[in-house]
Amino acid sequence: MEIGSSPSNPQASGEPNRPSMAGRPSLAPPPPPPSFFARTSDQVLGFFAHLGVIWSMFLGSIRAGFRRPLEGRAIVKQLESLGVASVGIVVVTSVFIGMVMAVQFAFGLQKFGGLEYTGRVIALSFARELAPTLTAVIVGGRIGSGMAAELGSMAVTEQIDAIRALGADPLKKLVWPRLAASVIVLPVVAAFSLVLGFAGAMAITDLQFDVPSAFFFRSALSAVNMSDFLAGMLKTPFFGGIIALVGCHFGMTTKGGTAGVGNSTTRTVVVISIAILIADFLLTKLGIILWPQT
Repeated sequence: MEIGSSPSNPQASGEPNRPSMAGRPSLAPPPPPPSFFARTSDQVLGFFAHLGVIWSMFLGSIRAGFRRPLEGRAIVKQLESLGVASVGIVVVTSVFIGMVMAVQFAFGLQKFGGLEYTGRVIALSFARELAPTLTAVIVGGRIGSGMAAELGSMAVTEQIDAIRALGADPLKKLVWPRLAASVIVLPVVAAFSLVLGFAGAMAITDLQFDVPSAFFFRSALSAVNMSDFLAGMLKTPFFGGIIALVGCHFGMTTKGGTAGVGNSTTRTVVVISIAILIADFLLTKLGIILWPQT
């Protein structure tokens, strides 16, 4: 090699290798983010898709439930799991909600000299709204999340696919017992909550506001009739159906391993709470239209 000529090997001269840009494809710019209208339309379509799947699950489980065998043992097991295991949370929440409502109403009515009407107001409020709706929201979050977690774990470990492979119907084996148990147990739990909430309100008004328990009880019974009781209790089977269907739907459609199970559980609690409040409004309006005298 002649002196003064440039070396053919670039590493010999200490220069770093610079890869040639020739032949390299140019990177395309990232796509623009979807517009607000596109995101909203996707969410609306997704909502109706979920609603259609839940409705199909409801019809399929009803048809499967009346085919033999009737899954009596599974229903009794779910009754124990959903009802008996929820007694503790029902007792605590009902008693303290009754006490809080009694204190609030008693303080408010005392300003206008209407302390003797506390029992009537609380009894009507609990019978028509507080006992069925709050019980459904609180208990529904517990049992709905349990259903979603249990069925979600079965879904990610392919146990639901194994049930189908064995020729059994997952709607009959998994959904129907939970749906039937929820519809049966929620009216009982709501009635239990009504009694406990009324007892807590009666105790706190007697201790703090010197309203005798006997007078509180008699005035409440004079204001509440059977139509008020039924107006609240007839909502609870619908709430039970919503809890079971939403929990089973999100559980059986879980994907993504343990992270997916957690996501399904969270979505179940949120959707159940919102759906119960919307259903409560619609059922209340329907009851007023059908039975205006109540």
